Amino acid sequence: MTQQPSVILATASYDRSIRFWEAKSGRCYRTIQYPETQVNRLEITPDKRFLAAAGNPHIRLFDVESNNPQPVMNYESHTNNVMAVGFQCDGKWMYSGSEDGTVKIWDLRAPGCQREYESRAAVNTVVLHPNQVPEVDTAVRSLTVMWDGSLVVAANNRGTCYVWRLLQGTQTMTNFEPLHKLQAHDGYILKCLLSPELCEPNRYLATASADNTVKIWNVGGFTLEKVLVGHQRWVWDCVFSVDGAFLITASSDTTARLWSMSTGENLKVYQGHHKATTCCALHDGAEPSC
Repeated sequence: MTQQPSVILATASYDRSIRFWEAKSGRCYRTIQYPETQVNRLEITPDKRFLAAAGNPHIRLFDVESNNPQPVMNYESHTNNVMAVGFQCDGKWMYSGSEDGTVKIWDLRAPGCQREYESRAAVNTVVLHPNQVPEVDTAVRSLTVMWDGSLVVAANNRGTCYVWRLLQGTQTMTNFEPLHKLQAHDGYILKCLLSPELCEPNRYLATASADNTVKIWNVGGFTLEKVLVGHQRWVWDCVFSVDGAFLITASSDTTARLWSMSTGENLKVYQGHHKATTCCALHDGAEPSC
């Protein structure tokens, strides 16, 4: 077992590999070959022990602190592309969404799928509300919820973001109050993401697009703050640092990039993949206390 950096940054590419990076130096210190399928989504467990890779039609769980290229666990019951994966804050439960039209809940302490929800269409994105009760979203390109559960943003293929205020309804139902419609890009929005708690009092929305840019919006009035320019092709994914001071992006130009949120400057380029880099995962904070 080797000592790994406290900041975990991972990317996956159409070259069917997963790479781990030193965030500051840009050095790739570990590569996992993933020959079976492309990786659609990456997510790191809250305790930084494992990396989940969502593929077609399975999920593989890798040990972050080991150089073993083999997964420590396989999740197989989806029947089509797995497009979303994430974890409950205590790391005991994993959720996933697939183009097979289902959302599944997995107990990491036991084999098999513990719960399944059916959708009428392919599930492209799933997020977990802060009250930790999974809710199935509609078949939009990307969905994000504010850390305190006050807002939800859905982005579609026409470059539009729809914003709702979340109001508490019954115990099992949340009411959505339309708040804003934002024409963020002219083309596809591939990822939308609201800033984390430690970014307060500033609240931002990042939108990554097929127009090769990422735009940063002030949630207060949904005004455009910055346009992050540097990628040469579609930007598929993005993730904030825990304090919201930095943003990592992944692009079809084969690179991932590190950006300063205060200046919009591109601070680092992570190069090593040979095909499109389609997703990224970052964990630079302490373990959560649920």
